[in-house]
Amino acid sequence: MLVLVLNAGSSSLKYSVRRFDPDRPSGGVRIAKGIVERIGEGGVTDHVQAFDIVSGELDEVLGGRTVDAVGHRVVHGGERFTGPALIDNEIIRAIEQLNELAPLHNPPGVQCIRAATRAWTKVPQVAVFDTSFHRTLPEHAWRYALPEELYRRYGIRRYGFHGTSVQYVGQRATDLMDVRWEDFDGVVAHLGNGASVTAVRGGRSVDTSMGFTPLEGLVMGTRSGDVDPGVLVFLLRKGYDADGLDSLLNRNSGFKALAGHNDMRAITEAAAAGNEEAELALETAAHRLARYIGGYHVACGGAQAVVLTGGVGENSAPFRARLLAKLGPLGISLDPAANEEATGLEEGRTISTPDSAIPVLVVPTDEEHAIAEATVAVVGAP
Repeated sequence: MLVLVLNAGSSSLKYSVRRFDPDRPSGGVRIAKGIVERIGEGGVTDHVQAFDIVSGELDEVLGGRTVDAVGHRVVHGGERFTGPALIDNEIIRAIEQLNELAPLHNPPGVQCIRAATRAWTKVPQVAVFDTSFHRTLPEHAWRYALPEELYRRYGIRRYGFHGTSVQYVGQRATDLMDVRWEDFDGVVAHLGNGASVTAVRGGRSVDTSMGFTPLEGLVMGTRSGDVDPGVLVFLLRKGYDADGLDSLLNRNSGFKALAGHNDMRAITEAAAAGNEEAELALETAAHRLARYIGGYHVACGGAQAVVLTGGVGENSAPFRARLLAKLGPLGISLDPAANEEATGLEEGRTISTPDSAIPVLVVPTDEEHAIAEATVAVVGAP
């Protein structure tokens, strides 16, 4: 059984193909992967064109074979989608209705779903939602202190995101720790161009930094994270409209606003060379993240571990060192050599010292792997 996974980002389209055999239905074996980047910035105009490129690459890689199922990453599933869903036209329309809640990701995801269902009309396709893992949030964590009518009429509540990644790396971390996932209490931070942190208690999400949309929480590549809502009211009175605020907060804030761009490697190098804007950007991001980790240590009832993942979490040793230096009050201490060695590894690695009160692990994420397994679970094992 060949399972294709399509992971549509705001300006990229990742894909992978895994083979699942009857005698090895769990995990599968990856036989192909690739990515189309800079969509909308260069020669690739949109995700439909990116899909055509992927389809051409697959024809060459698969040599005449066809995929047996397709799994799609969908960022926002609202309250309706509490688990993976077999895609049909009604499901596509329901996902489209959530586009305005995840404007950077849901629309590209829908484009890819429509393109794939046109290309492979008889192949079962499955939507796997980033929000599903956070369906266990208690009401006191997901409710905003707003009139209930806004929740009833518009669904305004905390949903949380990066759930597929959080669950995947959390379970890998517990394997390394020799702890059952169902018994795990900890903090998992997915740090990339989009970033969030989640409190996990008993293997279930009990609080998370992203909210109604993926905009809330940490400082991100181009997203602001937490902002006083009064700022938005003030800017509306100064002449901003809804589209202007959306562009400001989602596309022109975060590292881009503080450092002039959102390339973490370049920002880190600039800070090391004495650039004040880059230093401020890193310090602001680390401060915000440390503050959340401290709060979520309480929310999960005492963390057994802090787990870092995502492009920044996996690959930026300087940012990890900066972060852990702020977590000293929790009894966390960094092993500098282990921190340097953890960058770019395929396996998880502990970067804290043996006497650290809370171990800190770097665990590479593999959302495509998790989506493939979820797809097989929906359509049936080979």
